[in-house]
Amino acid sequence: MTIYCATGNPGKLREFGLAAAQAGIHVAPLPGLAEIAACEETGVTFAANAILKAEYYGGHAPGLLFADDSGLEVDALDGAPGVYSARFAGPGATDDANNRLLLERMRGMPNRTARFVSVIALADHGRLVRTFRGEVEGRILEEPRGPNGFGYDPLFYYAPFGCSFGEVEPERKLGVSHRGAALRALFAYLAGRDRRAEKRGGRPRRAGSQRERQC
Repeated sequence: MTIYCATGNPGKLREFGLAAAQAGIHVAPLPGLAEIAACEETGVTFAANAILKAEYYGGHAPGLLFADDSGLEVDALDGAPGVYSARFAGPGATDDANNRLLLERMRGMPNRTARFVSVIALADHGRLVRTFRGEVEGRILEEPRGPNGFGYDPLFYYAPFGCSFGEVEPERKLGVSHRGAALRALFAYLAGRDRRAEKRGGRPRRAGSQRERQC
């Protein structure tokens, strides 16, 4: 099965590909994504933005497409940066700029609890099929640690590992991360969808079928 994704973020693409390989699914970037006008992410929740992107880019896809919206919620900042995580320091902000701003805002804050959240929306030719959510709890460090990962990973301390997400290998991070949880739920749904088709006596539908039920 091939399923398309709507992102140009290289860090997300690596994680999508890694999780898909483990599930026996091929994830491909949406053909011509760079030539498509960017979807306006006007939602105030991760789910709203994921759905906006999945429905918009799904209308350009030759098959099933998923879109992810994810970010960091910091309790001491009332959930910020939240849906603005990628542009916390302004439009086109780099990871370093976002991390520096987060550290500035967190200076002297005793409560450093936070969580990563990911919502994935699946669409069939622009029609929403279902959403999948994943979360992981952690704490914000006082300085970056580790060269791995992307985004806020070097600042996100995960207690069960005893280190930041920036200090672990991608495979290990994916096993517990917010995006890993959402992707596993997505791929489990797709596998179950094919099993249900087989039980009905039909062949498993390939990505791109227009006969998807609303879930």
